[in-house]
Amino acid sequence: MKFVVTGGAGFIGSHIVEAIAGSHEVVVIDNFSSGKRENLRRFADSISGIQGSITDLPLLKDAFKGAEGIFHLGAIASVARSVDNPIATHETNLTGTLNVLLAARDCGVRTVVFSSSSAVYGDEPALPKREDLPSVPLSPYAVSKLAGEYYCKVFSELFGVRTVSLRYFNVFGPHQDPQSEYAAVIPKFITKLLNNQPPVIFGDGKQTRDFVYVKDVVQANLLAMQSSATGTFNIGSGKSIDLNSLARTVAEIMKVRISPIYEEPRSGDIRDSVSDITLAKKVLGYQACYSLEKGLAETIPWFRHQNLGIGSGELGDHQIST
Repeated sequence: MKFVVTGGAGFIGSHIVEAIAGSHEVVVIDNFSSGKRENLRRFADSISGIQGSITDLPLLKDAFKGAEGIFHLGAIASVARSVDNPIATHETNLTGTLNVLLAARDCGVRTVVFSSSSAVYGDEPALPKREDLPSVPLSPYAVSKLAGEYYCKVFSELFGVRTVSLRYFNVFGPHQDPQSEYAAVIPKFITKLLNNQPPVIFGDGKQTRDFVYVKDVVQANLLAMQSSATGTFNIGSGKSIDLNSLARTVAEIMKVRISPIYEEPRSGDIRDSVSDITLAKKVLGYQACYSLEKGLAETIPWFRHQNLGIGSGELGDHQIST
């Protein structure tokens, strides 16, 4: 079968590509604004690449011809960046998602699996977060993901494109970029400690998050594509940890003793979050298989190798067509 992965050179997208490359025809669409060619280097010979944007509808229609399904991960995936530049986030995350759905409809694609976010819940106080709770988005990023879910629902009901929206909680693992100003907390913590620097916590560190390992997220995407289900599902670990405890856990695994420093809270950040994954278990057969510690045990060596300059070669430009 043919599958298209938008944002396929990015953190999560490249792991999905790795899982299906060789077994299926895989087309990656990425503009490389945040995705990296090196993420695709090991299996570049078994995929096709298109350097382009999901804001380009004719490009999508051409790429989607003959596809069985679309894993739609192309996005500006940052709350902080969306606060700084709401228009760019809207154009990529919402107009881009509408383009993906239009192209899927017009090309007869059976299924679109949409990467959404737990950010849609905002500071709704009920815990754990269930899919039937009110959505109270606190950032343009969260608004774009919630609106994308509604577009998916409408395209399922009006046009017969089966859509599944997966609300990721805090995903971590190899291929995350620690250098970005908007990098996620775990790669930032690891990189700081590798360089004998204190990790930075915004706020008091008592805010809680549900960290889910990237291989569990890949599993959820594959299950969603294989199923006959439609709708929205939480994808997390079902467990939470506060950031102070996270910093201690990372430091203990890395066998270093460096205490974090604290800065002012960031606008748009939520206070507490943990997933209820009951619905994903029941309908998709999803099960989080990686504990935080097990995921970190696979993640930290990858960042250590990157820090030493190991395995960071570029994928040749000749392997990405325009």
